[in-house]
Amino acid sequence: PYYVNLNQNLFLEASLHSSDPNLVVFVDTCVASPGPHDFGTQTYDLIRSGCVKDPSYLSYYSPHSTAARFSFNAFLFLNRYLSVYLQCELVVCRYKDYYSRCYQGCVNRFKRKAGS
Repeated sequence: PYYVNLNQNLFLEASLHSSDPNLVVFVDTCVASPGPHDFGTQTYDLIRSGCVKDPSYLSYYSPHSTAARFSFNAFLFLNRYLSVYLQCELVVCRYKDYYSRCYQGCVNRFKRKAGS
């Protein structure tokens, strides 16, 4: 566990350990939960589908394309839980493949109604 004070900025870096310099890492989704094994019922989105959901979430420049850096403000989950667990989904793409998910940024996905 990593202990921080309430409202303290928490800085994270996710990196890909690869000898291929032509790869890029993109943070697609980061979800917080009060429990380590349930990221489906009580969750809080920091970023989803590349779209920032929490106003304290910031992404930072990384000198290495194989690393993604970001931060957010530490918070109490629903003012009842002292621990917050984080689960992130990262995407790895080819460098300068502008049609890949890494270069699309925020993607709003809308559900369609089933017709007759």
